[in-house]
Amino acid sequence: MLRLEQVAAWYGSAQALFGVDLQVDAGEVVALLGRNGMGKTTTVNSIMGLADIRDGSITFDDIELRGQAAHRIARLGLGLVPEGRQIFPNLTVGENLVATMRRGPWTMDRVLTLFPRLGERYRQSGGRLSGGEQQMLAIGRALLTNPRLLILDEAAEGLAPLVRKEIWSCLTALKGEGQSILVIDRHLGPLMSLADRHYIIEKGHIVWTGQAAELRANASVRERYLGV
Repeated sequence: MLRLEQVAAWYGSAQALFGVDLQVDAGEVVALLGRNGMGKTTTVNSIMGLADIRDGSITFDDIELRGQAAHRIARLGLGLVPEGRQIFPNLTVGENLVATMRRGPWTMDRVLTLFPRLGERYRQSGGRLSGGEQQMLAIGRALLTNPRLLILDEAAEGLAPLVRKEIWSCLTALKGEGQSILVIDRHLGPLMSLADRHYIIEKGHIVWTGQAAELRANASVRERYLGV
């Protein structure tokens, strides 16, 4: 479904990604792991047309994404839950959700069933929500674009443990429905049971990739690159 081949990305005069290879197949959950500042968000930005890619290829269903505008990439079926959530604070919950809605299996009712608290706060402004509620709103907003691939950047960062657990439960449910997901996070525990495959990025290079069982069995890799 999604394939990155030898992607090199830059911010101004500084190179951030060095020949990154990554793949997500249909119905698969893939995790991109790494410490802060190692290139996870840059990889997401490269996929979504928000980074300066000077070499390599990014394809989605064999359509080349490199050089395409971000809004055109999104319309191909990539839904992004960005780092920092980036909801519209002055719009209500309902207005935030309606803003991105596209026709498909994900409807307003279905999102509000998945996240009942959004229904309870439907007419409340996004800026008055808690961090966890804002993350639910960001996920709901992305789902209403009816994406074929859902991308989550720091899905549970900065959230209380109980809210984090709720977010991971939501992602597990989506996986059970066959939703293709690329999740970027540094909370290894939940990802070990959620993701089918893992990539580890270090200073803009993919330094390890494998199945969850392989990562679970490889303590030296976890300690060296993830500090756990």
